[in-house]
Amino acid sequence: MEQIAVVAGLKPGTEEQARKLIGTGPPFDPAAAELARHSVYLSTADVVFVFEGPQVERRLHELVTAPFRPELTAALDDWRDIVDGPARIARATFTWERGAPGP
Repeated sequence: MEQIAVVAGLKPGTEEQARKLIGTGPPFDPAAAELARHSVYLSTADVVFVFEGPQVERRLHELVTAPFRPELTAALDDWRDIVDGPARIARATFTWERGAPGP
């Protein structure tokens, strides 16, 4: 299982607007995108979207570059209004899981 996170800073005072956008759910079907898990973390200054699944980086790229996805395009436009600067990609560099074999 692969993991990737998209990290974006928020403009000051936009945490509640971000919370509302998150509350509407993803603007795509996570199961149809073949994700195993999708989580969003919110702080007063940042939002972190975590995607998990097989070949997740490729699937995420396909999701955001596919044409004719008006719901996704509209959602990205809403986020652009409150995100401060470009989003950044973060890749998992350490994961611990109970019951997983050790190194």
